[in-house]
Amino acid sequence: MTEAKPNQQQVPPAVDDTPEQVKVRAEKRARLIAEGTEAYPVVLPITTTIAEVREKYGHLNAEEETQDMVGIAGRVMLARNGGKLCFATLMDGAGARIQVMLSAAEIGLESLAKYKTDVDLGDHLFVHGRVISSRRGELSVLACPGAAPADLFTPGITQGEAVPAWKVAAKALRPLPKAYTAQDGTEISLSEDMRVRRRYLDMIIRPAARDMVRMRAAVVKSLRNYFDAEGFIEIETPMLQNLHGGAAARPFTTHMNAYDTELYLRIAPELFLKRAVVGGVDKVFEINRNFRNEGADSSHSPEFTMLEAYEAYGSYDTMAKRTREFIQKAARDALGTEIVTLPDGSTYDLSGSWKEISLYEATSQAIGQHIDAMTPRETLVKIAEELGEEVPDHWVSGKVAEVIFEATVGDSLYEPTFVRDFPEDSSPLTRGHRTQRGVVEKWDLYVRGFELATAYSELVDPVIQRERFEAQALAAANGDPEAMVLDEDFLEAMEYGMPPAGGMGMGLDRLLMALTGQGIRETITFPLVKRL
Repeated sequence: MTEAKPNQQQVPPAVDDTPEQVKVRAEKRARLIAEGTEAYPVVLPITTTIAEVREKYGHLNAEEETQDMVGIAGRVMLARNGGKLCFATLMDGAGARIQVMLSAAEIGLESLAKYKTDVDLGDHLFVHGRVISSRRGELSVLACPGAAPADLFTPGITQGEAVPAWKVAAKALRPLPKAYTAQDGTEISLSEDMRVRRRYLDMIIRPAARDMVRMRAAVVKSLRNYFDAEGFIEIETPMLQNLHGGAAARPFTTHMNAYDTELYLRIAPELFLKRAVVGGVDKVFEINRNFRNEGADSSHSPEFTMLEAYEAYGSYDTMAKRTREFIQKAARDALGTEIVTLPDGSTYDLSGSWKEISLYEATSQAIGQHIDAMTPRETLVKIAEELGEEVPDHWVSGKVAEVIFEATVGDSLYEPTFVRDFPEDSSPLTRGHRTQRGVVEKWDLYVRGFELATAYSELVDPVIQRERFEAQALAAANGDPEAMVLDEDFLEAMEYGMPPAGGMGMGLDRLLMALTGQGIRETITFPLVKRL
């Protein structure tokens, strides 16, 4: 026996903290493979979907049977094993469910015993059998072996090939979360935090999570259809950029080894989409990711999906009409109505024309004193501080005015409302107003108290744009971390002549918020979350 040397550190044995159920399921997987059974087969003789079986045979009365054979597959969500008869509920990816029955009389005692031993909740299971209705009137598939039909087109499976009554389609090594019923009757299985971190579990357990994925896809499809029908061209602009621009936001930075240079993840596609307009793409749009190195809350995410669109010879009035049209179309296409139902059961009306207000006029009414674009900054700062707002020294007058508006008006704008005509010094990419000094032709669309979209009559004069960029550079020097940088390449593009244009931008995730009443982390399928 070898004795440990003095002061020699003893290494404690590794602790196996694998949950017991995971160990049991892993042992089952190993046993299946050792027996020559596929735990994860490549192909299965599936003939139809669960939804199609329900649609075709939903009329069956209790104890009515057919001789029609089907092959289906789904995840085992419920199971009840008896001596000679077992029941299970299979669910497909769309959430459709159906009962399957495994009887010793049909598949034999040995196969039934193996089913009881091998199959767990959460496994994916293939079942082949006859479509029947149980004594209780539950549409079911009664498992029995058969042969692959002639109309089955599955590469790797031939007509007449023997088909088992059941087969494990994918062995789950982890059990599904246990659900329980809260006092208000809702089914709970995952905390809100875990629903976001383990979205795949959320989608398995909660129908609303799966519905959100499909609704998001329907909304994106609706938007693309709208712009396509209106003659817009969809393009893709760079996500890695030498300069960050197109919005007032803090960027994420990265390093490109091949060029040995610092790059930015884009905060907006605006400046490249405008280059496309210069190049002759008169109607252009993009739906893609933006990244802003800022806060995260119920309405903000550092990574989000943005829709931006630009139209030559349009204006902010043009884009207001289009924005209302495509939002209403998205509601109709995804929900079948422009009057949407929120989680608390109330409704929200997106139909008809939408309200319009002036930023300065609405703010003046709210605070009980007149302010406009010419109001001195010190006056605005005093008003903001009286409202409890902190005003950094680098904020321009327009930024202070916008903060006062948000504190007194913006949060209370419940019905869809276009807030028009913003301060010039806080909107460096926007054309000056045709009749009002110190104001630009910009609107923000508010829905249920949050900003959903924004649009401009675009600034297309390269001389004025250079002056605005230079003012932004000065703001950055004075400590504004969100100030834009001077983009010489963009200015050169503008100097070749950019036609008058209207442009708009909208957060797609926020549109889903407007249509569903959910927070932004619910509308993003896999949102960024802090590591545990």
